[in-house]
Amino acid sequence: MSDHIRTTGPMLASPRCGAKTRSRGACRSPAVHGRKRCRMHGGAQGSGAPKANQNARKHGLFTRDVIAERRQIQALLGEARKLLDEMK
Repeated sequence: MSDHIRTTGPMLASPRCGAKTRSRGACRSPAVHGRKRCRMHGGAQGSGAPKANQNARKHGLFTRDVIAERRQIQALLGEARKLLDEMK
């Protein structure tokens, strides 16, 4: 008889990764010891973005200043439309 069932018990009982897969299901891999994610989802040593990651910089499209400027432009366009409608 095989020892397979006896040796896989602790692995099956280990905590699972809490990440979602692309198919929106839960990842079924075991979590790395002392972490909540598996080695593929960020539990591995050295995983994640480096400090001062240039790829994570904001492009500035949704900063407060740009949003305020867009609202101001929309308000001016609305006033211009009203003025044109009154002239007709």
